[in-house]
Amino acid sequence: MSDPWLTTLITATPQQGFELAVTLGRRGVKTTQPDAEVLHKLRPVYANDADALTAASQVVAINFQTIAAANNYWR
Repeated sequence: MSDPWLTTLITATPQQGFELAVTLGRRGVKTTQPDAEVLHKLRPVYANDADALTAASQVVAINFQTIAAANNYWR
């Protein structure tokens, strides 16, 4: 992998935590399929597939759960 970009899971607010969770999901997809041409070709398929969208939401939710725990649930 390239230079470290994720130096902490600590965020100031839940909103920032959610945005980090989305970023983690997107970076995971990009890492799994680094070919941008393939990504763009497949996007219309999964963008219109309810199961694929639900799975993507689940990934974000799991990431957010991890970030929330790391932040002691912003208590």
